[in-house]
Amino acid sequence: MPWIIERKHPHVAVVTMNTNKVNAQNPAFFADLHAAFDRLESEFADCAVVLTGSGAVFTAGLDLDHHFPLFARQSIKEIDAWFEEYRATNLRLFTYPRPTVAAINGHAYAGGFITAIDCDHRIASEGPLQFALNEVPIGIPMPAIYCEIIKHAIGPRSACELTLFGQVYDLAAATRLGVVQQTVAPDKLLYAAVAWAALVPPDCYTAYAFSKRALQATTMTAIDAAARLDRDLLSRGMSDLGSIRAHTRRYKELKGRDVTWPLPA
Repeated sequence: MPWIIERKHPHVAVVTMNTNKVNAQNPAFFADLHAAFDRLESEFADCAVVLTGSGAVFTAGLDLDHHFPLFARQSIKEIDAWFEEYRATNLRLFTYPRPTVAAINGHAYAGGFITAIDCDHRIASEGPLQFALNEVPIGIPMPAIYCEIIKHAIGPRSACELTLFGQVYDLAAATRLGVVQQTVAPDKLLYAAVAWAALVPPDCYTAYAFSKRALQATTMTAIDAAARLDRDLLSRGMSDLGSIRAHTRRYKELKGRDVTWPLPA
């Protein structure tokens, strides 16, 4: 389903992710993101962007029903092709040359957490929200590109804590770690996000784009340098037997049932 894009202010477009109930990230989600940003570039070029979800989840991260079978097939070529697509979606959001604000309406896990920190500013709804970069404890190595984006967004110390140990954090802890920069009542979330996005007037977008690119320059250089690490090692790390055992264990914990796809011997 195409994401909803609404002009909530003369120069702010609110994008509501709605690919599926929890915005689990799969090829349909990636296609919806690119389609939304194609529209933003063509129809809303004079707008900053607010990105939000609906219900209790901002985005739940990778769709396990799609990705765990992919990793279990142990096809390096197939995983590499998938990762290039995944990488492109995050870079498109991260480098978008307009102000981007994540209006975090609900939980943000793993890839969904990264979607949030791809944005320039993050405002969360007050409540029992959970935040986690829980890839490592479920057998998914954190791609080098995302390590660089995480460090850019929240600093190396917080990046190491969240990435390596995969703990789940409440809103207060996420704010302390720099994941969230502002919290507001649920009924004020979009108002606050739109107000922040509107801080930069459209005639200053060239200045904004240049400054954003300059601030990201070191990170983008590091991303380019780390690309070889992702190419050489990431697919093997995602598909080795230990990782696949962890995937299977996590799937059973979350879904309450055994996996239905073939597992390597």
